[in-house]
Amino acid sequence: MKIGLEIHQRLLTHKLFCNCPSELNEEKEPTVVVKRYLHPVFSELGEIDLAAMAEFEKSRMFEYQAFARSNCLVELDEEPPFSLNMDALKIAIEIALHLNAKITDEVHVMRKIVIDGSNTTGFQRTAIIGFNGYIETSKGRVGIPFIALEEESAGIVEVKDDRVVYRLDRLGIPLVEISTTPDIKDSEHLKEVAEKIGLILRTTGKVARGIGTIRQDLNVSVEGGARVEIKGAQELKLLPVLIENEVRRQKRLIVVIEELRKRKAYGMLGEAKIIDVSDILTGTSSSLIKKAFENGGVVLGVRLPRHAGILGIELQPGKRYGTELSDYAKQAGVRGIIHSDEDLFKYGFENGEIEGIKKRLLVGEEDAFVLVAAKRSVAEKALVNVIERANIERVPEETRRANPDGTTSYLRPLPGRARMYPETDVPPVLVDEKLISEVSKKMEVSYESRREHLLTILNKELAEKMLRSKHLKLFEKLVADGADPVLVAVTIENTLVSLRREGFELKDVDSVLKKVFSEYKKGRFTKAAIPEILKEIAMGKQPDLVMAQESIRRISGEELERIVRENDFDIKKIMSKYRIRIEADELMDIVKKSKDTR
Repeated sequence: MKIGLEIHQRLLTHKLFCNCPSELNEEKEPTVVVKRYLHPVFSELGEIDLAAMAEFEKSRMFEYQAFARSNCLVELDEEPPFSLNMDALKIAIEIALHLNAKITDEVHVMRKIVIDGSNTTGFQRTAIIGFNGYIETSKGRVGIPFIALEEESAGIVEVKDDRVVYRLDRLGIPLVEISTTPDIKDSEHLKEVAEKIGLILRTTGKVARGIGTIRQDLNVSVEGGARVEIKGAQELKLLPVLIENEVRRQKRLIVVIEELRKRKAYGMLGEAKIIDVSDILTGTSSSLIKKAFENGGVVLGVRLPRHAGILGIELQPGKRYGTELSDYAKQAGVRGIIHSDEDLFKYGFENGEIEGIKKRLLVGEEDAFVLVAAKRSVAEKALVNVIERANIERVPEETRRANPDGTTSYLRPLPGRARMYPETDVPPVLVDEKLISEVSKKMEVSYESRREHLLTILNKELAEKMLRSKHLKLFEKLVADGADPVLVAVTIENTLVSLRREGFELKDVDSVLKKVFSEYKKGRFTKAAIPEILKEIAMGKQPDLVMAQESIRRISGEELERIVRENDFDIKKIMSKYRIRIEADELMDIVKKSKDTR
């Protein structure tokens, strides 16, 4: 088994080829809507990329929603791109240096053909920044062959049979793309590699955080199988599941292929013919078929010789070989297929209809069949795709989509070299020693150094939490200002989490905690009062007023000594009355000293 990883991470700067902000627009209604069709072009070598052609054959119209706040004519492809965002380039160079990579002498922007509608131009701009990097892991060194800087795609709003709607607020946000060599040993090692690269990115403090700001693509193959790319894995914990399911899928496909070879099924697939069976179903009770007829559709079928029982073989949890064929059929615009290894009665078919279809398609006991209900041209294309997929005598190289349940679905053929060609609208950028020196001077401490430092001031559990925390920079600032590291870490990673679970959310964590720890440093209140203070601020009260309350004012010195005497040195009684106003250590010292002098 071979596993490789690609990580795409958004950067904290404005868009890559214009000055629009890199933020998602909260407006629901777009300022303008543009509709377009895209088509593939020949590469410099006179080739057309298979993945681009597959998207083109879907004949979809693309609708783009643009917003005045976060879009300009560049995203609409009505104006040439600006020069490369130098802030983004410097961040990418810093990340490449953290990954032990060599930096390119010149940055040349390339066009990567993408005509699924996610880019208004029909291509994505990308540029290699660093190469030949690596990271160290528990199972050895993993290579980083290149680090690239590229633009984010548009976000999907809605997908219909012949139309896809996109929002352009996301388009053009700078991404850094990091690719590994296939040195990853297994699914758990994959998780470790992805997490370490993610932590290296976060500790720079210059990458975006939150859902959708980082995603992983996986490359995996097994012996006797093929390289498959899995796109869009969002959750770290899902990576091992995706790998395990893909390995299982490929191994099961190998078994299916061997069985079909034994049956000599492939030699007969050339005889497969698409036949209209609509008249057999004119009086059907099937709601699915009725709806297809109402929409001007037909029902076409094809016999798959010697495939009986094959389409029902499970390849992934809940997905069978028939699902593979269905995914290919969907590329033509249908919602799916109906096949003979399913329970056909669940569709509302009757015995007579099923027998009539078998007879029309010449289906024998060893054969299977597939039906598609759609408009004739769409149904024909869908069944052509089914026949082509069924005729593949190997595990196909392809790009698949990661599903939330850890399974995958077919997207398109694996892209090749024909998708790349130079970008002529953006001039190259010289990366000299001066630029690298400028980046190096402003570089954040490395992940390894940060981790070692955290382990000297926190226990291992808190140190690991802080490394992963989105508030790491805030933690470092507060500690640098003299706050106790453990108290700050506990407040950020435990207190705030507990308050959130109770329904109390701070609107501006950085500002509030800076104020709170500044006042705590002055001795205004105790550490025990901090959760109560934060809770009241989260309820909407002004921080200064909350911290000035007599009920949370710290009791110390002579006042505390008096209270100790008045309560006859009873620590339990004192703490029950003044818990959040007294530091326990000071109370214990006063009690001890008082007893010693009596």
